[in-house]
Amino acid sequence: MRAAVLRSYREPLSLETVPDPVCEPDGVVLKTLACGICRSDWHGWVGEHPKVRPGDILGHEYCGEVIEAGPLATWRKGDRVIAPFILACGDCPECRSGQTTTCRAQRVPGFGDRGAYAEYVSAPHAHNLTRLPDSLTPALAAGLGCRVTTAFHALTGRAALQAGEWLAVHGTGGVGLSLLLVGKALGARVIVVDVVPEKLTHARSLGAEAAFDARDGDVAARILELTNGGAHVSVEALGIEATANASLRCLRPLGRHVQVGLPTGHTAKMQIDMNTLYMRQLSVFGTRGMPAWRYPTLLSLIETGRIDVSPIVARTVALSQASDELRAFDGPTAPGVAVITDFAT
Repeated sequence: MRAAVLRSYREPLSLETVPDPVCEPDGVVLKTLACGICRSDWHGWVGEHPKVRPGDILGHEYCGEVIEAGPLATWRKGDRVIAPFILACGDCPECRSGQTTTCRAQRVPGFGDRGAYAEYVSAPHAHNLTRLPDSLTPALAAGLGCRVTTAFHALTGRAALQAGEWLAVHGTGGVGLSLLLVGKALGARVIVVDVVPEKLTHARSLGAEAAFDARDGDVAARILELTNGGAHVSVEALGIEATANASLRCLRPLGRHVQVGLPTGHTAKMQIDMNTLYMRQLSVFGTRGMPAWRYPTLLSLIETGRIDVSPIVARTVALSQASDELRAFDGPTAPGVAVITDFAT
């Protein structure tokens, strides 16, 4: 099969012919219909993710068509499915309690397993997969990736965001944009923070009540003033120290901070404003992905128009363009995300 292989950090991915993936007994092999390009992939491409090594294939936001199914899988050839990036075992105590994103034996394509920057991808633990609705294009399904799903679980499964509450979103990349769209759908009043004027304008056009440039003074203080005491929920969507602390400082007493941005490599350890956390008696939630059993609920909300995720995908690209998209994460990026839909060029 054709795949984009990481041979050296920060160098263009190598387009190669590599062996087809092997179908595991409880899994399937998919023909990749689309694969999102995520900032998490960038962390691996630059050498900051501990599970990504030269020779690996990136790509964890994918949907595909089953071309082979193992004897323990319930899927059949021709089924079109969407996959969570965390493929949980289903047997450990965490899985049995429903907390599958903390599975002890989880598999993650692109981070330890071969990913979906390729014509075909193996999906073990195929009980995690969900049928792809006919109304959802492969590009948009892949665009849900780890951003819309993570945003939905962060706001509903972790922070328990309520209608009428103030939600502050720090960083308006793919997951930040998703938080805005999901937050609005849940009835929240959303404030976004970024340093790219184009993204702030875009966020306002999608319903953000306020959009602040982080370079213009003390953003946390401006949010406290606007909301008459602070946001009820604030989400950090970049994984850096400055925005993590701004997220904490913009909260009202008893507010909830959610850490969505991936802190890894040089940002894995941060100096955090613990005094603000202590004095305002804040709650802090970490979140990563969404349990597979929640996919039908999210997909139903999208199918019925309750959540409009169409603004997520800004462009579709070829496999040969993946390197350029990864390199773009070195600096400020334009609104929306890129999705690979052409695996032949």
